[in-house]
Amino acid sequence: MWTGASEACLSHDTALEAWGFTDINPDRIHVSVARKRRLRRAGGESYVIHYEDLAPQQVTWWQGIRIVTVPTAIAQGIASGVPTYLIRQALDRAGRTSILPTVRREELTAELEACDGRT
Repeated sequence: MWTGASEACLSHDTALEAWGFTDINPDRIHVSVARKRRLRRAGGESYVIHYEDLAPQQVTWWQGIRIVTVPTAIAQGIASGVPTYLIRQALDRAGRTSILPTVRREELTAELEACDGRT
């Protein structure tokens, strides 16, 4: 990856798009690196760098590239303000598979509703 950081992985909007559970179409590539990491590389105009310490269980592989898991991508989307309809779409589509367990789907739905000001 462009960052050169061994822990770097696709995340946020890019991970949501890569997993294919939502119709999101990010205009830049979202990558997460460790909080302690400081990048000083040219050519980063196409990237959004997120500084976040991810647990090993939050990261997996997709087509040979490190990427956050579906539940992590959805949680990041909620926290970063991805439009609600796209998050609901991801919850619905991923929730029909074993990749997003029911308990985690319910937790993420509650997070989304709290962010929306709903009870």
